[in-house]
Amino acid sequence: MIQQRANFDWMLKDLADGVPGIEMIVVLSADGLRIARYGGDPDAADRVAAACAGLQSLAHAVAHEIPGSDGRMKMVLIEINGGYFYLMAAGPNAYLAVLSDVVAEPGLMSNRMRDLVVRIGAHLTSPPRRNGQTV
Repeated sequence: MIQQRANFDWMLKDLADGVPGIEMIVVLSADGLRIARYGGDPDAADRVAAACAGLQSLAHAVAHEIPGSDGRMKMVLIEINGGYFYLMAAGPNAYLAVLSDVVAEPGLMSNRMRDLVVRIGAHLTSPPRRNGQTV
């Protein structure tokens, strides 16, 4: 699914170390499958990835209602009692999701997420699948 996964882990850790308050980072495919994670437990990361598939689909649908929009979702930010949830497009069919506590500053988080996507965007690509197989 993702090439050079070992190199990917330190980059996720770099994001977590650079922004105080990060609880979990998840890289996922557009269909909601976890590609990689940092922090949190694997089951929670799988649930977050699955939820993100619906959220990015919803954001895509809403984007089409904005005049002049090309319909592509760039970032979703949800403020939750106790923290924040960030979802950013990270490459063809791939997304970067971050859960943080209230200490994390949203401006810093979005800048660091964007920097990470720019640095490793080519590696954050999940090829399309049909019937469980890569197309």
